[in-house]
Amino acid sequence: MSDMHHTLPPAVTNLLQEYADVFSAEIPPGLPPIRGIEHQIDLIPGVSLPNGAAYRTNPEETKEIQRQVQDLLDRGYVRESLSTCAVAVILVPKKDGSWRMCVDCRAINNITIRYRHPIPRLDDMLELSGSIIFSKVDLRSGYHQIRMKLGDE
Repeated sequence: MSDMHHTLPPAVTNLLQEYADVFSAEIPPGLPPIRGIEHQIDLIPGVSLPNGAAYRTNPEETKEIQRQVQDLLDRGYVRESLSTCAVAVILVPKKDGSWRMCVDCRAINNITIRYRHPIPRLDDMLELSGSIIFSKVDLRSGYHQIRMKLGDE
């Protein structure tokens, strides 16, 4: 956050400094707070859950996957499960040489009901002209900041 302060208006910089505890570098351990929004996965009725095999990994990758999974368990973001659904993970190298663990959810996506969302209205988009600050959900580890609906986890 500190590297972008030079491009932000002083009022925004002051606001970010005043509420620095909200913009912490790490998200707190455990489940996210109840916010009235839960992620729900609606499956096509009658389909079977995928149970794919893990991708082959070399010993270094296996060790890194185990380390990252243990970290997620320790932080309380995931828990052990006896689900019949299994999807593979892959490691993608980051610029800094570390690894990002990605879950291959294509099999789940194939059996998920697709909801259509309208494209934004042109006049609404034109009102954004000149704006310099935008926000998105995935500010930091966004997938760990939204609760899953019970039963969909």
